[in-house]
Amino acid sequence: MNSRQFAKIAKRVGFWALIAVIMVYAVFPFYYAVITSVKPSSDLFRVELWPSTWNLDNYAQIFSQSSFVRAIFNSIIVAFSVVFIALLLGITASYALGRVRFRGRSTVLLVILGVSMFPQVAVLSGLFEVIRALNLYNNPAGLILSYTIFTLPFTVWVLTTFMKQLPMELEEAAIMDGATPWVTITKVFLPLMWPAMATTGLLAFIAAWNEFLFALTFTLTDDQRTVPVAIALLSGGSAYELPWGPIMAASVVVTVPLVILVIIFQRRIVSGLTAGAVKG
Repeated sequence: MNSRQFAKIAKRVGFWALIAVIMVYAVFPFYYAVITSVKPSSDLFRVELWPSTWNLDNYAQIFSQSSFVRAIFNSIIVAFSVVFIALLLGITASYALGRVRFRGRSTVLLVILGVSMFPQVAVLSGLFEVIRALNLYNNPAGLILSYTIFTLPFTVWVLTTFMKQLPMELEEAAIMDGATPWVTITKVFLPLMWPAMATTGLLAFIAAWNEFLFALTFTLTDDQRTVPVAIALLSGGSAYELPWGPIMAASVVVTVPLVILVIIFQRRIVSGLTAGAVKG
């Protein structure tokens, strides 16, 4: 074996070793949460990679709490509402920014991108005053409004980039047939934009599903809280006990839907993220 072949094999081994390290780093926390969620309380602090005893009491405990079930329902409503509003406004805005020529278009896009860079804590106090003025405090509508504010800029940016790459001939043919802008968007462009919409919609859903700061600040009662806050407020048998088993079980319950969605839309996510990378 010459030095060139040895270097080639070494690079390949190093590459797959790096992939293995990344996989372990990414998957092991979720795996540990799963095995912890099926352990009885007496085995929680026993270090083992495979539980000797399997127990589903932690799952039964969290689903027996009406507040947790209600929190899941609230998260579903909020997340899907945010995705629907963000995609609806994002599609119409991307058509205006991507297909209509007007002065200051690039400036508008830069402003939209700049808004998405603001940290949540920087606007928390001002947004709280807006939520209270609109009488949306302790209301899922307040969370939908606040989440949409932060997910819409990214949605508009990605969809605008994708919209710019669509052939101009399609729009010209639709105009020749007498199509209105709305018909052009819904009948011509929308079927071609599913990869970008899947990407932005899923990212908006994940952001709304996992958001904690606004959900903690803008909700007060158990019947209005979302899942992240409900998990943080899980209590044990006493003030000095942290219920790690139920917390891990709840974490698994709210993570599995995200994993399933990513697996289902994996190909569309990749094609949507690479949209606009090359111009052909």
